[in-house]
Amino acid sequence: MAFTLSKDTLRNQISSILNCVVVLSAVASISFVSAALELNEQATGLSSQEQIDVVLNGKFTQGALLRGQAPVGAKVTLNGEPVQTNKDGKFVVGFEREAQLQQTLAVELDNGKKWQRDITLEKREYNIQRIDGLEQKMVTPPAEVTARIKQDNINVANARSGNTDLDALFTRFEWPAKGAITGVYGSQRILNGVPKWPHYGLDIANETGTPVYAPVDGVVTMADDLYYSGNTLILDHGMRVFSTFLHMDTITVEVGDTVKQGEQIGTIGSTGRSTGPHLDWRINLGNIRLDPHTIMSGSPEQ
Repeated sequence: MAFTLSKDTLRNQISSILNCVVVLSAVASISFVSAALELNEQATGLSSQEQIDVVLNGKFTQGALLRGQAPVGAKVTLNGEPVQTNKDGKFVVGFEREAQLQQTLAVELDNGKKWQRDITLEKREYNIQRIDGLEQKMVTPPAEVTARIKQDNINVANARSGNTDLDALFTRFEWPAKGAITGVYGSQRILNGVPKWPHYGLDIANETGTPVYAPVDGVVTMADDLYYSGNTLILDHGMRVFSTFLHMDTITVEVGDTVKQGEQIGTIGSTGRSTGPHLDWRINLGNIRLDPHTIMSGSPEQ
């Protein structure tokens, strides 16, 4: 993006947002913003002719997914570890539920010039949810289903193992269903008095049969009935980012299908370990479980 602004004007415009993130653009690709130039100069001390354009979109908080763009061919690292970039310089980073609050994102060009941003994540407090009245076999599964659960876990891992160059995830995500949010990411569930793993999804409750839509373009990598999560669908959005939809009543797409944003992929249900009809929507960056709410605005009730 080409524009001309004085340094003083730039500083005034971004002084109130230096510790915030850039609001996600509604257009299909990430756009550079004025904040990028000022952040570059502060981080590196480079002159205006040497500045490195880097954009970041997302929330600086535990559980967040950040989408970014650096110059084509640049090397991107997070805390010294390499971050995948695509042919356009786009990249994705994620921060797990209990991620360290201090993070360092760096970009280095072929000529040795560097950009660095020290990020301080917001520490989150998570809810504790108690759910009683479940069948005991769904809290502590009987021995005869142990093999099935193990195979389910292997199948899910395989469905999330891809690393394609799709970049639909750089568009604005839409809510996959209408309803009320009844469960949030990071909360720990105590089932029939037994503490379990934290909940890594966002629950949207509505009547059985309520349509579920693709929040953004993707390729179906799983459409199966699993012991815990019932009818489960996984979409590959590219660059190791996956959406998973649990407890569905019906799934209307098949493995290998390419779906477009807004295309119906099934309906809300209460299959698997569930106490009522709802959609449990999850986001993964590889093995990192992230909070779908960090890439959304508004409410699914709208």
